[in-house]
Amino acid sequence: MRTNREFLAPWEPLRTDEFFTVEFQDSAIADLLEQCERGTVMPHVIVDDGEIVGRITLNNILRGPLQSAKVGTWVASSANGKGVATAALAAIIPIAFDELRLHRLAAATLLHNVRAQRVLEHSGFYRIGVAPRYLQIAGKYQDHALYQRLVDDPT
Repeated sequence: MRTNREFLAPWEPLRTDEFFTVEFQDSAIADLLEQCERGTVMPHVIVDDGEIVGRITLNNILRGPLQSAKVGTWVASSANGKGVATAALAAIIPIAFDELRLHRLAAATLLHNVRAQRVLEHSGFYRIGVAPRYLQIAGKYQDHALYQRLVDDPT
């Protein structure tokens, strides 16, 4: 992520310099793997030509009557526009619905992130609304378009 710090900054929460250290990332990965063992998160790397170029994660996996998860991605500038996010999303949908037996996948994008919205729509997600001041991105709370896809939605 260090090499993509500036590229990702408009789409991510503010990050401290510590975030970009190997030690911080090692700790963050260990935390993600613990959450994965508990069944609340399922992280995956996005690989293109043998190189890790991003991550796609099923976050906030909730069981019980909701059976839902949020999906989030980031892609390196070197892979941006090459279809790797679309391919990663297409690969994670069967994991969410068939393996994890979830009912709903949700996603949120900044209102002006049209490319991310196209990726979601190409994968069968549809916009269900707008959440005002939903997440703090680039240092300020910003509105987000909310998307979802249900297990029984037509593809």
